[in-house]
Amino acid sequence: MIRSSPYILQKTTLQQIMLKVIYALIPGILVYIYFFGWAIISNLLLAIGVALITESIALLLRKRPLKPYLSDGSAILTSILLTLAIPSIAPWWMIVIGVSFSILIAKHVYGGLGYNPFNPAMVGYIILLVSFPLEMTHWVTPINMIEHTDKLLLNITQTLQYQFFNLLPTHTNIDAITMATPLDELKTALNSSAKTVSEIKDEGMVYGYIGGIAWEWLNIAYLIGGLWLIQQRIISWHIPIGFLSALFLMALFFGTDIDQSASPLFHLFSGATMLGAFFIATDPITAATTPKGRIIFGAGIGILVYIIRTWGGYPDGVAFAVLLMNMLVPLLDYYTQPKVFGHDSSPKE
Repeated sequence: MIRSSPYILQKTTLQQIMLKVIYALIPGILVYIYFFGWAIISNLLLAIGVALITESIALLLRKRPLKPYLSDGSAILTSILLTLAIPSIAPWWMIVIGVSFSILIAKHVYGGLGYNPFNPAMVGYIILLVSFPLEMTHWVTPINMIEHTDKLLLNITQTLQYQFFNLLPTHTNIDAITMATPLDELKTALNSSAKTVSEIKDEGMVYGYIGGIAWEWLNIAYLIGGLWLIQQRIISWHIPIGFLSALFLMALFFGTDIDQSASPLFHLFSGATMLGAFFIATDPITAATTPKGRIIFGAGIGILVYIIRTWGGYPDGVAFAVLLMNMLVPLLDYYTQPKVFGHDSSPKE
């Protein structure tokens, strides 16, 4: 039986959208646990708790009802994204500061969800990176690299003791359990030594199959989750394609010297590339809203990421790139508005 119009699509609530985004992050979280240990679970639980408490305080101060805002999942998603972006062995107080700043300052100071011009999770990340640069470089050595280095692997109890009480096993220092990320390791090696990319790759300390060791699997997991979000129509393809295409082309065009430049695939599957492309840059509140604007927005992020990674002072750059492009969203939306159907745009005589 063929029904006549109008056809009304089932409305998707904000809570359902947030839940699906969280579901899409599960593959990445599982890969994260496998390579970097169980500490991420305690971090996520702490971050979610801090986010809900901070959200509640902000709502009470603004005299807003608690239940509808706490149950929409936006604060929880912000805390998860921030936690996944920082080292898993980060001290507890860093998580408290980062999440609190994301919710209270980057979100509620501007009027709450829907009014914030900047991505809250990335604002919290930048605050931590600028304020505590040393702690933000303490990434746990991936489990598949332990046997090839002199690094140690902490169990869950030892990890919690360090996170909450700053205690490490006897005769163990922080350098014995952590290392730089592949992006940072490669950038430092190229700038401080006469080694070529091929020589660094042969040492097996940075490169995996297509990207950074361990990080390539993490990015693949985020890619799978992101493609599912596109299939579910939670996000559109415009921003991820714009982001990844621009980053790939920049690495291809400026990376002609293969002895001194990382390959395009290395850029795509290292650092926070896929997390940024599918879960951070696609934030509907702080991203461009028109189809053409979204492509330009994503491409701008990809270009800035490459510039920061290659010539800037930070090894990754996703957070800075996202926030810089957030500033241009009103301009992009204004100049990329589609023509109104039936409107005569020709000049009047």
